[in-house]
Amino acid sequence: MKKIVLIAHDTMKPLLVEFLKERSDWLWGRELIATGLTADFVEEKDFTVPVEHVSAGKKGGYKELTKLVDSGNAELVFFFRDPEITQDYEADVVDFIRACNRQNIPLATNPATAELVMMGIIKQESMQRIREKKTS
Repeated sequence: MKKIVLIAHDTMKPLLVEFLKERSDWLWGRELIATGLTADFVEEKDFTVPVEHVSAGKKGGYKELTKLVDSGNAELVFFFRDPEITQDYEADVVDFIRACNRQNIPLATNPATAELVMMGIIKQESMQRIREKKTS
């Protein structure tokens, strides 16, 4: 199973947790992976779906997730970004975003886009189940 990547800038972490909690039924049973600080924050807020940790973004987490995306093992990315923040490791962030684009991985940088991407995946999964029923 491919993984759903979770990243959020500090100011966006509460919004990411709220978004995830409201959709935990859909997320249950899926593999979630997050940068260290995002994973810690999500777990501290009693989110019930397990989250795999990689390093914090500034300690190589973006590079680890770039490798995951480039290996074809990511299904979707929720990267809730604060548009006012630029980090001293911005080059790693840009490389990660480029990997998502290169591998054609849906990348949602805010809750509105994340909602639309999830709705699209739910529709896609529903159509797949219908096709499978027709062929069985």
